[in-house]
Amino acid sequence: MTEPPVIRLPDDETRAAAADDTVTFIGTATMLIRVAGFSILTDPNFLHSGDRAYVGMGVSTKRLTEPALSIGQLPELDFIVLSHHHEDHFDRIAARDLDHDLPVITVPHAARQLRKQGFRVPIALSTWQSQIITRGDATVRVTSLPGKHAPRPLGYLLPPVMGSLLDFYHDGDRLLRMYVTGDTLLHRGLHEIAARFPGIDLCLIHLGGTRIAGILLTMDGRQGVEALRIVAPRQAIPVHYDDYTLFRSPLSDFRQAAAEAELPVHVRYLSRGETHSLGDHQPRR
Repeated sequence: MTEPPVIRLPDDETRAAAADDTVTFIGTATMLIRVAGFSILTDPNFLHSGDRAYVGMGVSTKRLTEPALSIGQLPELDFIVLSHHHEDHFDRIAARDLDHDLPVITVPHAARQLRKQGFRVPIALSTWQSQIITRGDATVRVTSLPGKHAPRPLGYLLPPVMGSLLDFYHDGDRLLRMYVTGDTLLHRGLHEIAARFPGIDLCLIHLGGTRIAGILLTMDGRQGVEALRIVAPRQAIPVHYDDYTLFRSPLSDFRQAAAEAELPVHVRYLSRGETHSLGDHQPRR
């Protein structure tokens, strides 16, 4: 098997030593991940309440919430992970204000769109492909995982999506395994993800029950609970809910379904702007 490509970042021992391992919920699916000295942004969405995001097929949706941080308030970023190229995941503010030299790890379709927007380092991954980023003794391996944004035939009209697995290492020992579901429905690929990548420490699960013409495009509360049963993370943080008018399944749906199911997963609910500490990691191989 061909080894994945490697991006080597300049060593910064001070930054790595001072970093706490945290995730911060900015809003929608936008998370700031700071682990092992890396600073990673997911699905950058910085539109404001009242702004409209275009999601294709002549459909737009109004934002109902404010992002907890602006781009100018972010720390220096190492790279971005993008599930797909819809404007509620990569909007016009992100396209204008983010550093266009930042690597953006995403699906091939989104990589092409990013190049058109002037981004110089989009990294296109097909399903199960990986990209490795290193800084000194720290490494993060990002693997593209399957996702399903819509049932057929509507799925042919929507952009391809991916989930992302982020494995963080120090000196070859794995510190943390994080699964970001991306916008997806329940699908068979979740079972393969669970088989290939056991021992997920944290799942950032996209919910919202997005609907267009009555068709479900992202997991609602019931599907979210079933997805967590399948991939069996130790911890989960729901994201991508209550931010846009097309999100039809509020967080309360998931809370109720999770409580009734007595999930063997610790679910941590974050308010927008709240930071969650990931604590000390016991290295594992």
